[in-house]
Amino acid sequence: MNLKSLRNPDLYHGRRGKNYFEGWYFKLVDSKMKNAFAFIPGVFFSPTGKYDHAFIQVVDGMNKRYQYERFAANDFSAAGDIFSVNVGGSSFGRSGLDFNLAGAEAKIKGQVGFSNHLDWPDSFLNPGSMGFYNYIPKMQCYAQVCAMDFDLKGSLEVNGQSFDFRGGKGYIEKNWGSAFPYSWIWIQCNNFRKAHASLSCSLAHIPFLVSNFRGFLVGLYVGNYFYKFTKMNRSKVEVLQKGTDLVMHLKNRHHSLTIDCATNSEDFILLNGPRGNQMVPLVQENLQGKVAVILKENTRGKVIYEDSGICAGVEYGGDQMMVLD
Repeated sequence: MNLKSLRNPDLYHGRRGKNYFEGWYFKLVDSKMKNAFAFIPGVFFSPTGKYDHAFIQVVDGMNKRYQYERFAANDFSAAGDIFSVNVGGSSFGRSGLDFNLAGAEAKIKGQVGFSNHLDWPDSFLNPGSMGFYNYIPKMQCYAQVCAMDFDLKGSLEVNGQSFDFRGGKGYIEKNWGSAFPYSWIWIQCNNFRKAHASLSCSLAHIPFLVSNFRGFLVGLYVGNYFYKFTKMNRSKVEVLQKGTDLVMHLKNRHHSLTIDCATNSEDFILLNGPRGNQMVPLVQENLQGKVAVILKENTRGKVIYEDSGICAGVEYGGDQMMVLD
């Protein structure tokens, strides 16, 4: 880890501690919103080295297929000055994906380019979406929204089937640390019906020193304006159950945001995640979620934006009672 990776959390930080993982999440949705994929390259280190390995996770959200391709740890590499990582000959970065994967389970070839990025605004004192928390050592899990939205061009052949991503939408985030949180909520959507908008929402139980707190990072782009609701800007959050789903109410000094999520239980796919000294089946993910948002101005209660989106990424992880109101 160095000052460059602290200032630019997209970059590879390098191993910290006995248990350590670092992974990047690329979500791609085609222009017709008929296909949604997540590709997750990363690396995991265990205390003895027994379980060290690099990986590429492949999630076909619409067909509910999942593959976990495992590589030797030294098959992972990362550039030091730009966001670009390579696992087993396939490369992933801010500019796009270049697949050359001939694994035991997944076979993927092709290139998809990224352009017209919308980023989470940051500053020197508050780098990335986690802000100053990036400077605090030994947190259980760090998070970074690398790109809220961007345009796609190119195609992939995935397990013998061709997918054209021209005109589609993409999203990138990453996590790193010793393990995933014991409880979390994650909702992401940039396929709304009425306007060019992108939502990224994460909330988690966070151990900190001898205590814990409920941290959250919620950002909404509408057009070219960014609305932020986070612990750091003193926003408030209320999380309510709605059957097997939830509704979130967020409020900062100037604006209020309601996020209403809807999923089908049969659309969730079990992914591997870091727990203890291994990567284990841990993460229930859905790429067919629906989300409705209402953004209001506080003083007059005026509705600024109201819309619904599809192909939403949704995770309800761990013991939800730890993060619900």
